[in-house]
Amino acid sequence: MRLLVDSGSTKADWIAIDEDGKVLFTTQTLGLNPEILEGDEIIERLNDRFDISQNKDKATHLYFYGAGCGTDNMKISLSRIFQDYFSNAIIVVEEDTYAAVYATTPKGEKAIVAILGTGSNCSYFDGKILHQKVQSLGYIAMDDCSGNVFGKELIRKYYFNKMPKELADAFEKEYDLEPDAIKHQLYKEANPNAYLATFAKFLIQHKETEFCKKIIFKGMKSFVKNYIKQYENCKEVPVHFVGSIAFYLKEELQVTFDKYGLQLGNVLRRPIDGLIAYHILNK
Repeated sequence: MRLLVDSGSTKADWIAIDEDGKVLFTTQTLGLNPEILEGDEIIERLNDRFDISQNKDKATHLYFYGAGCGTDNMKISLSRIFQDYFSNAIIVVEEDTYAAVYATTPKGEKAIVAILGTGSNCSYFDGKILHQKVQSLGYIAMDDCSGNVFGKELIRKYYFNKMPKELADAFEKEYDLEPDAIKHQLYKEANPNAYLATFAKFLIQHKETEFCKKIIFKGMKSFVKNYIKQYENCKEVPVHFVGSIAFYLKEELQVTFDKYGLQLGNVLRRPIDGLIAYHILNK
């Protein structure tokens, strides 16, 4: 049994397949980002899912593609945790961009592949190797155009009284905006980036308003300039996306790309289904 996992900071999608590619079970855990979780929290999240805990000894391979796995230290740390838990399995840990590449890019083709979800990143795939020019520094310093950055922007606008009253009233009805509640989530609970990203739903729901449009296009402009335009051939290859922000704001991405002369490629909400086809072909 092979386990394929696509993990962001908010959630992780799991699919178990047999040697023929038949799906044995699918499940979901909370995100397993090693940059913001301790080992015991990761184990707790694994044990919380019956399908995973009851089948851990049957796994022969674990292919884990995750947010926070962009450095060797994080890969090694998470691999050790998984090796102890899935004791009979061969463990492969890669950053989540590889899942995006395998799911969106035809074999051997060149492309820029980006993730816009709870967090964000962008890499160039030359048909064989992934190249990254911008090293992520995490959600506090970077993550342009991501759910957590959009969420932070909405909270700031609300508290600085720069949100139109009609939207502010709707915002208050949908979220607990008490200062103590927000600070508790940011400083006392796990995954503060995922918490911030929950506010991005409001931005998407009201994306037709001028207020939200301004925030969205400002974020996309920043992502294009700071990430995509790092690659000299950015206008010569398609730019593929995965992630909920990209998926639900695809029209806005197209408008932005037309402005900068870029080619918008495939846009997927989740790469996990594409990973099945990839691993069947490359077992």
